[in-house]
Amino acid sequence: MLRTQASSLLRKSMVRSSAVVTRAASTHAISNPTLANIEKRWEGMPLQEQADLWMALRDRMKGNWNELTIQEKKAAYWISFGPHGPRAVDPPGTNGRIAWGVAVGLAVSFGLFALTRAFAKPAPHTMTREWQEASNEYLKSQNSDPLTGIASGNAPRGMLQSPPKGN
Repeated sequence: MLRTQASSLLRKSMVRSSAVVTRAASTHAISNPTLANIEKRWEGMPLQEQADLWMALRDRMKGNWNELTIQEKKAAYWISFGPHGPRAVDPPGTNGRIAWGVAVGLAVSFGLFALTRAFAKPAPHTMTREWQEASNEYLKSQNSDPLTGIASGNAPRGMLQSPPKGN
């Protein structure tokens, strides 16, 4: 059993090393017609052809860069950093559509807020100024939180949140 495992591991390692050797063996330059006008042709190329061209360029770049042609260097740079795919320039009018979308979203949210406020119940009776003042007096009489609270005299507002009734 150990022999079969060892032989299978040896076979796998030999297959891996042969794949590395064949990949690193591409030392010939990529033809100029293949790289000509790559900027204009890249988006229209089939995905498999794009991948093959990139792999060939990548294999060429693993070697000495002085052996690369100018066309290969330009194509590798453009494929890596050119304005295509996710780096493509947005179509004209995109910013305007985004601004209008934000404006419409804000208007809809303001309308929903106003509609909710229009049909909301009135404020509870505990939110009146008189109720809050009475709550302050009750807390003082109970000596509630004597170190930092209303009973200490250091919290001047206490439970007051609402403006006076005239405002």
